Amino acid sequence: MSPLWSLGLGFALAFVLAPALLPVLRALKFGQTVRDVGPASHLAKTGTPTMGGLLFLVAATAAAIAFGPRDDLLWTALAFTWGNGLIGLADDFVKVRLRRPLGVRARTKLGIGILLSLGFAAVALGPLHLGTDVRVPFTHLMWQMDPVLFTVLIVATGLATTNAVNLTDGLDGLATGLGLIVAILFAAFAVADGVFSLATFGLALAGALGGFLYYNLHPARVFMGDVGSFALGGALAAIAILLRLELMLVVAGLVFAVETLSVVVQVIWFRRTGRRLLRMSPLHHHMELGGMAETSVVYRLWLLGLLSAAAAYLAFWV
Repeated sequence: MSPLWSLGLGFALAFVLAPALLPVLRALKFGQTVRDVGPASHLAKTGTPTMGGLLFLVAATAAAIAFGPRDDLLWTALAFTWGNGLIGLADDFVKVRLRRPLGVRARTKLGIGILLSLGFAAVALGPLHLGTDVRVPFTHLMWQMDPVLFTVLIVATGLATTNAVNLTDGLDGLATGLGLIVAILFAAFAVADGVFSLATFGLALAGALGGFLYYNLHPARVFMGDVGSFALGGALAAIAILLRLELMLVVAGLVFAVETLSVVVQVIWFRRTGRRLLRMSPLHHHMELGGMAETSVVYRLWLLGLLSAAAAYLAFWV
C-alpha cells in the first residue's frame, strides 16, 4: 500500500481531533504562560492552550502503524519519538500545572535525553545492525566511523535536533511548518532508499503537522508545547539516523541550526562583552524586534527552510 495514504490519514486525524482536544486543554487549564522576558506583543498569547503536540504525535503514530510496514525500524523511530515527547510532556506539566516557567531542570532533561539517545544507539548498533557508515552531503562518500564516535554522533543528533526544534518553536506555526518541510524531504529520501516504513512515518508526520498547522497558524488557537517540539525533534532525528543521513539533517534543517546558533552566539557574546549582539535570541525574536510582523518572520523563515530542503535534495543526488 502506498505510503501516501499515511499522509492523508495523519492530516485527517490531527484536523478532526483538534476541535475535541482544545476544550479539554482549556478545561484542564493547560494554558501557555508567556515569560515577560520575550517580546511584549507575545503577552497577549498567555492562556492559549498548549501541549497540542499530542495531536500530531498521536495522529502520526496511528497513521504510520496503519499504513506502514511495521518493522523494527518503525518501532525504533516511534520509541525514540515518544521517549522525547514524554520528556517534553513532563516539562509542560511542570510549567503549566506547577507554575514553574522554566519547567524541568535543564540538566535533568539533558541527562534523560542522553540516556534515551544511548539506548537508541545501542539498538541501532545491536539488533538493527545499522552499521557505522554515514553519508557525507554533496558527495558520494560514506564516512566509516568508529563505533564510539558513531554513538557520540547519535547522541549529538538526538540532543541537538530536539533542542533546536524547541528553540525554534517561538512563533505561531514556525516550527510546525519547518518540521513539515523536513519530514516530507526525509520521507522522499526513505522512498529513494526503499525504506518504506520510514517513508510512511515521515509522510504520516508531515500530514499530522499539516492538520495541526491549521490551528497553529497566527493567531494560534493552540501551541505544540514542549511535548510537540521534543517529539518532532526526536522523530526527525530518528529518521535521519536510521537512514544514515545525520549530516544531511543539518543541511535540510538549516533554519533550526541557525536558530540554535543564534542563542549560542548571543550567550557567548554577552558573557564576553556584557552587551547583546542580537536584540533578542533566538533569531526570530531579533527579527520581530527589528520591526517585522510575526507572520512576515514566519513566512521568510519558511522560505529559507524550503531553500535549504531543496539544497539537501540536490545534495542527496550529487
